[in-house]
Amino acid sequence: MNIKVFRTAEKTLEKIKHVETISLEKNFSTQKPLIVLNPEKTYQTHIGFGGAFTESAAYTLSLLPEEKQNEIIHAYFSEEGLNYNLGRTHIHSCDFALGNYTYVEEHDKELKTFDLSHEDKWVVPMIKKAMAYVPALKLLASPWSPPAWMKSNNNMNFGGKLLPEFYQPWANYYVKYFEEMKKRDIPFWAMTVQNEPAAVQTWDSCIYSAEEERDFVKNYLGPTIKKSPFDVKILGWDHNRDIIVERATTMLSDKEASKYMWGIASHWYVSEQFENLSIVHELFPDKHLVFTEGCIEGGPRPHAWHTGERYARNIIGDLNNHLEGWIDWNLILNEEGGPNHVKNYCDAPILVDRRTKEIIYNSSYYYIGHFSKFIRPEAKRIHAQSNLPQKIYQTSYVNKNGEIVVVIQNESDQDQEVTVVLKHEGQTLNMLKHSIVTLVIA
Repeated sequence: MNIKVFRTAEKTLEKIKHVETISLEKNFSTQKPLIVLNPEKTYQTHIGFGGAFTESAAYTLSLLPEEKQNEIIHAYFSEEGLNYNLGRTHIHSCDFALGNYTYVEEHDKELKTFDLSHEDKWVVPMIKKAMAYVPALKLLASPWSPPAWMKSNNNMNFGGKLLPEFYQPWANYYVKYFEEMKKRDIPFWAMTVQNEPAAVQTWDSCIYSAEEERDFVKNYLGPTIKKSPFDVKILGWDHNRDIIVERATTMLSDKEASKYMWGIASHWYVSEQFENLSIVHELFPDKHLVFTEGCIEGGPRPHAWHTGERYARNIIGDLNNHLEGWIDWNLILNEEGGPNHVKNYCDAPILVDRRTKEIIYNSSYYYIGHFSKFIRPEAKRIHAQSNLPQKIYQTSYVNKNGEIVVVIQNESDQDQEVTVVLKHEGQTLNMLKHSIVTLVIA
């Protein structure tokens, strides 16, 4: 069998470059670290990769000439690009918006004034551009905060809680959002109950305990979505891995709440306790795990290498612990890492310099591509037994066409030889320091 080797390496010009084609051989070295593949033993089915259509991303895109807008959309959603098929967006404002906004007038609990036209300025056009490449784009929607008048602190920012008398109007609000997006020919695949429900932020935020989120789903949101014409999957938590077991257990152990919940969403901030995802999977094997947000915090890092390595390390850790889909945060940001209405600036795989109109492709763009371009939707993760040294990571999949895809990351300061074995044949690869390779075995 032949192995096509694609590589991205620090201090080289290699960017997902096809560097060689080699063959598996009967005589191979067992003196090197090994990755032994077993495609007969499979795990989760892969859904895809994607990024977030925030107002900040869409507004930044709108400032570019048409040909540069098209370049960015092509870079993400075409087969020549990252081959994205997932997306996330926010139900009214989030921190990566130009300011706080909602779709209804004050105290309109019947939602008679519901008006989605704000999104027609930037977000809807950007989604439509992506759907020209991916008509079946799987979109996930998340709210950051209910309108201020529905909350205990009467503010969209600084946490606060949804007041019980507005549980049903807020559940209805999600349905109105899906109705209005459908009128724009934008269907939704999934939703989360609340973005980061355990974080009081200076931006749009709302706090739920695990019990409150469970009861809101069980008594209001779940029944409301079920009665609606929308087959939208509900995911809980939508926050960090550190306490995901506790939160998931509270929600999914309740049979009435669980019947409405398709799965659990996670973010990468605070910890890299990937094993917590496997614990949730073992406790609730019929539920699904999706990564819905991660970014490099604290502003842009143009051309930094460690940022791409953080992405790959987290993707591998998540995928090896039963995660099925992976959605990055902002698709693009400006050279400041915004706009962000509370100056919570961050990095993104693609940055745009507003002055020069230069498009900057960060290392994270290429590192993501080592997964998203090769691991196809409906692929299955396969068993891979390895004895890799520290800072060497791998994940392995089989696509529906039978191709085996192995992604190996060397985050160490030394080159490292690794032998890959399949059905008693193997081949040794030289992994350059601070590099990532994708092997396509067919």
